[in-house]
Amino acid sequence: MSSAQRKREAYGLLNRQWQALIAGERDPLANLAQFCALVFQSVPGLNWAGFYLRQDKTLVLGPFQGRVACTRIDIGRGVCGTCAATMQVQIVPDVHAFPGHIACDSASNSELVLPLVIDGRVVGVLDLDSPLHGRFDAQDAQGLAAMLQTLIQGTRWQPWIFGAGR
Repeated sequence: MSSAQRKREAYGLLNRQWQALIAGERDPLANLAQFCALVFQSVPGLNWAGFYLRQDKTLVLGPFQGRVACTRIDIGRGVCGTCAATMQVQIVPDVHAFPGHIACDSASNSELVLPLVIDGRVVGVLDLDSPLHGRFDAQDAQGLAAMLQTLIQGTRWQPWIFGAGR
């Protein structure tokens, strides 16, 4: 994914693969898990890809691919918590320069976090980590945001994600 055009094309293809993968499957847990596996295997330069799901004022570890991770993150804390609090994509070229960064894996040097917004509520975040400094850019965010929309539209979230304490 070297040039901007090639990166856009690669994410377009990946989203089409994602659409085919979840066609007919509406279960949230299965779709979240498959999303992580596809992204982790297909996007170069990652050492972690996964979801944190909101429970009250905390993000709780959900399906992921990679090494063991932090289990709970307070909303507003670290890159993931900041994303959940602001509902804004976080592109962090150097996590060591991010105030309050939570180091779940010392091998991670850059991070991209996107909010998972359903019916106007942040119900979680997609977190991607890389050992490479400056690995993520706006095109990564746009490509993954399109894939998240496919996930949101192709999944039956009620009552799973809006259950007690969420």
